[in-house]
Amino acid sequence: MNAEEKSEQRLKLLEDDIGRKLAESAASGELRQARSWGKPLDLGDGYDDTPAELRMGMKILKDAGVVPPEVELMRDIEALRLSLEGTGDDAVSKAGLQRLSEMRQQLALQLEKLRGSGTL
Repeated sequence: MNAEEKSEQRLKLLEDDIGRKLAESAASGELRQARSWGKPLDLGDGYDDTPAELRMGMKILKDAGVVPPEVELMRDIEALRLSLEGTGDDAVSKAGLQRLSEMRQQLALQLEKLRGSGTL
């Protein structure tokens, strides 16, 4: 038996085991007690909007807590904006507002690039 056949056999055994466990849960009524029973799966925000070829990779990154650079930039913009709200110093405020404007422009360019590539 070659490596490919062994791999297929392992998958088959795993599928059989999963099938048995599901059948046992259904027979015992355990599945019906789940709060999501009979409802569509909630796969998270944006899953259905994500192109099919990117879904798995994006899901893995999301589950690992990794965010796209654009989201990180959005967070940085909001943090800077909040920090500027309490600033009384005009020089600091002016420099902060300039930096905020630059960051927003950078974000707009990144999002436009994603729109142009068809990934957004």
